[in-house]
Amino acid sequence: MVEKEEKDNKETDKPDISSDPTCAICEGQGCECAQSENNEKNIDKEDDLHSEENNNSEENKLEEEIETLKEEKIRLLAEMENLRKRFEREKVETIKFGSINLARDILSPADNLERALSALPEKEEYSENIKNLVEGLKMVLKEFKNILERHGVKKIEAMDKKFDHNFHQAMMEVERDDVDEGTVVQEVQSGYTMHDRLLRAAMVGVSKKPSSDTEGDENNKNKEDKAVKSD
Repeated sequence: MVEKEEKDNKETDKPDISSDPTCAICEGQGCECAQSENNEKNIDKEDDLHSEENNNSEENKLEEEIETLKEEKIRLLAEMENLRKRFEREKVETIKFGSINLARDILSPADNLERALSALPEKEEYSENIKNLVEGLKMVLKEFKNILERHGVKKIEAMDKKFDHNFHQAMMEVERDDVDEGTVVQEVQSGYTMHDRLLRAAMVGVSKKPSSDTEGDENNKNKEDKAVKSD
């Protein structure tokens, strides 16, 4: 009887394998292999989640790098375009103003020709040879100015113009009552521009109103002259 009870107890202590998952290693018998297999599957799932998160983060980083590269490329293209435009502008300016120093230097011969011709008395009679020489100098001066104009050099018209500090250089003040104050009434040296850029400022005399002291002196002088005549 005792042996039978012990046998029943042993049978009761056996694990119930009906609810355990099937283990391929143990051929369907319940063991710890099935539980470890489940744990491995859970671990694999967690690893898959981590790997997916890592992939997403890497994709985000790659997208950010792509956007950064796009911005850098756009900025680089803009800088290259600005450099190209500046190079073209400098190229045009070099072509237009590359000979500006030469043009400024050769203005002196034109000044000397103008002074020589203006110094000749107009009413004086000259021999035929002198007249031919004067006409030749005038033709040379005219051709000289035409050459300058073909290269963009033009004379500044200063006489009877309002004084402009951008193109005129005041050398003296001339008291004039018949013109507005600040008007150019005398041209000492001609000025020139080259492609609308100042080549040489015109040296001029600018008008100003007569001072009161000068008017008073003139009035006193007139009174003295009248007194002398009456005596």
